[in-house]
Amino acid sequence: MAFFHAAFRHSFRDSMGALRVPHWGLPPAPLPAAPIVIMVNHPSWWDGMGPMLIVQSLLDGRHVYTPMDAAAFERYGFMKRLGVFGVDGESARGAVSFLRTAREVLKNPGHLLWIHAAGRFHDVRERPVPLTPGIIRLAEVAPQAIFLPLALEYVFWDEKRPEALAAFGPPIAGEALAAMPRDERATHLRSALESTMDRLAASAITRDALAFKTVIRGKEGMGGIYQLWRRARAALRGERFDARHMAEGGKS
Repeated sequence: MAFFHAAFRHSFRDSMGALRVPHWGLPPAPLPAAPIVIMVNHPSWWDGMGPMLIVQSLLDGRHVYTPMDAAAFERYGFMKRLGVFGVDGESARGAVSFLRTAREVLKNPGHLLWIHAAGRFHDVRERPVPLTPGIIRLAEVAPQAIFLPLALEYVFWDEKRPEALAAFGPPIAGEALAAMPRDERATHLRSALESTMDRLAASAITRDALAFKTVIRGKEGMGGIYQLWRRARAALRGERFDARHMAEGGKS
């Protein structure tokens, strides 16, 4: 786990500008003493690093489990060591297997189940946000769990590399969800995730890094010969070198 966490963090920092969470979207502190279900949208390939980077940085490094399409899981078997398990999303047997595994995972209050709510890639602007039947039924097998909506979005601001933005919505008690009819439960879960995604989009539009907690900072500046020249010029002038195109807060 330590090796892959370091590898994923290095890969992220090499390619992204930063991982940021708006101050309103930080997870509850302290975390509830209960198993947690992270219900997250799925806009990008980079989401696959979320369980490692976000859980380690913001969720006390809880023991995380996450389902993956069974066919893809066969190609990335090493991920089993990271808490990934295969699911056949195209069959009733696969749905039953998912719920059985999820129930076992969520018996432990120190465990966290990370689920891409749609079960597929989808754009952050797609409405209504799709939900898999499994996530709708999950509260029935794990009413003791706490459900946390999580919105992810990737944007370009003022720098060369994109910003990865994440925001948590208010926690939802599994018992309350389990007491709802399935149609009402689906509406409630979808609304919770959509409202978190919409609020994150509004924060992203401001382009104000100071409104966010910077969880991981990636490479800054343009790189290459131009950046070496800027660094040398700052040294000759006795100035502090800042690789960024724009300082946080919007000042160049």
